[in-house]
Amino acid sequence: MRKKLYEKVSAYTAADEARAAGIYPYFRPISSAQDTEVMIDGKKVLMFGSNSYLGLTNHPKIKEAAQAAIALYGTGCAGSRFLNGTLDIHLQLEEKLARYTGKESALIFSTGFQVNLGVLGTLTGRNDYILLDECVHASIIDGTRLSFSKVIKYRHNDMADLENKLAKLPEEAIKLIAVDGVFSMEGDIVDLPGITQLANKYGANIMVDDAHGLGVIGTKGSGTAAHFGLTDQVDLISGTFSKSLASLGGFVASDRATIEYLKHHARALIFSASMTPASVASVIAALDIMENEPERLQQLWDNTHFATQLLRDAGFDIGASQTPIIPIYIRDNQKTFMLTRLLQDNGIFVNPVVSPAVAPHDTLIRFSLMATHTYAQIEEAVGKLINAYKQVNAMSAQTQAV
Repeated sequence: MRKKLYEKVSAYTAADEARAAGIYPYFRPISSAQDTEVMIDGKKVLMFGSNSYLGLTNHPKIKEAAQAAIALYGTGCAGSRFLNGTLDIHLQLEEKLARYTGKESALIFSTGFQVNLGVLGTLTGRNDYILLDECVHASIIDGTRLSFSKVIKYRHNDMADLENKLAKLPEEAIKLIAVDGVFSMEGDIVDLPGITQLANKYGANIMVDDAHGLGVIGTKGSGTAAHFGLTDQVDLISGTFSKSLASLGGFVASDRATIEYLKHHARALIFSASMTPASVASVIAALDIMENEPERLQQLWDNTHFATQLLRDAGFDIGASQTPIIPIYIRDNQKTFMLTRLLQDNGIFVNPVVSPAVAPHDTLIRFSLMATHTYAQIEEAVGKLINAYKQVNAMSAQTQAV
């Protein structure tokens, strides 16, 4: 058994091959705060690969709140929420999130990933169905694997395909449609009006994972359901604190009965340590800033429109993006890695997304905006992207000729 396991892991050589070629793009160590400019290998690099959409990770009020929480509560809770790990600030945050999302109640988990494991692994059973957009986040997929329910995927944002799937399901079964509010790679927004119409027609429930919607769309950044005015039609709203909310953890908001059920059945909550005091206090402070500084959201969208126009004018294929997440389709794994390396060498940090994370024909550079980016930074990044793209194409042409 030991030999077989070693043989399996040793057969994986892709990372070493990329390192040898000088184009390995992962686990790049940053030695500064996550901001529009970061330090890598002692050099300043413009950050266009962050999920800190509102630019709050280095906000002084949030750092002060985290420090104050450590001084009062210590560094950890030493247990799960279910037993000894519930602090009064956990409850304070849950009440604040329920109001913010327009729901009766909320429940926080240690990570956003655990939210989807806990919720989707708990609410439906063997005779029930979970329907997923084919582009949902990996945590949603993994959560469904814990549920023992039958999982059905439908084509991305395709309401005709979703209806075709729903129409074949038994009326008596629980049918839960689980989707991203904003799709994390494509940057487009879920067709929530279409989904709610079908959910009402076929007696289905809706769960929206708003990891990339909170702080980005909706009133004061309150998310996808608020963006469409459909909060009362969405049964569960989940999200993470590691994007706009400048911390670590996650939550689900719903009616009181659903939250009460999850509190006493979700294994990812019951058997996992609770959010640290500093993380909780950071989220509370971030929510306060979002409510009191709406100009941040406006600046995020000003930056998004500015960058989108520059990229389109330069001839890049950015798909159907509607948000600060802008996919730049390269459609070639090797070119995507090469482009990422060239950009970093020239002071621009972006994220490569290649197969199997996406289909080979959808390989892309994920270019994401923050409210705190300046127009000058965006112009510099796009200019260097244009030059790097030309270099990569030239190098590829030379390689093919040889």
